[in-house]
Amino acid sequence: MGYPVARPDVIRAINQRWLLKFWNRHLGEHRVPPWQSVEADSISHVSPNLILLDVTGAAGAGPRFLIRFQGAAIAQAFGTGDARGKYLDEVIPPSRAAENLPPYQEAVADGRPVYTIHDLIDREGRLVHYERLLLPFARDGMCVDRILGSFEFICPDGAFDGRGLIQTQNAPPALRFCATIESEPA
Repeated sequence: MGYPVARPDVIRAINQRWLLKFWNRHLGEHRVPPWQSVEADSISHVSPNLILLDVTGAAGAGPRFLIRFQGAAIAQAFGTGDARGKYLDEVIPPSRAAENLPPYQEAVADGRPVYTIHDLIDREGRLVHYERLLLPFARDGMCVDRILGSFEFICPDGAFDGRGLIQTQNAPPALRFCATIESEPA
């Protein structure tokens, strides 16, 4: 499919900018950073907004994304509770798969971070920007077999109701921005 390439400074959330720099530091000479070099303690401060997925799937069948870890803020927004051990396509409503899965597939195919912003509406009718950064990793430094996702929910009005935010949308969320992010020296 291919997404346009954007500079790292398009990422708005501070934690996501930090994660992108973290990803770049681990890139080294590899096409994709090896997950083994990542220490869990180094990213624990942002864990409520993280999801860790194993990329699985038979050859030719396309990737599937097994949820290994899901932070509390993500569980609340998806309204799923603990989704560890489930596939992403089992957690996302089938009617929303067409807009939600392609960025994950792009991260696998391209090996670069993918950043999206969607506009959601909370239960009280407030606008919420849903910013998602997907960071690919690989055991061998080449073939993506893990994705670390960071989610930020930002309401221009301040407070918002995050309970089931993604599941309760009456229409597909409006896509505001979507791109792969170019690598930059750490």
